[in-house]
Amino acid sequence: MCNCGNKREALSSPGSFQLSVPGNLRQPATKMWPDVNFEYTGKTALSVRGTISGKNYRFSRPGDVQLVDYRDASSMTGVPVLKRWK
Repeated sequence: MCNCGNKREALSSPGSFQLSVPGNLRQPATKMWPDVNFEYTGKTALSVRGTISGKNYRFSRPGDVQLVDYRDASSMTGVPVLKRWK
């Protein structure tokens, strides 16, 4: 007779699976590329939400420069009143 039932009970009990990562394996995420500055060339103010990061960018006046997450930079180039600032 098979004794599979006891193994299933042991596996289904709370705490039977412990996922842990040793402290020395946890590393802060590093960015692949640097963030990008964008300048606002419109007339009033502008708020834009990053498509990837979800961060809100607020350009409060004409000529305002904001540092934009590199992951959001490609979508920011599609906004006519924003230009990449070097």
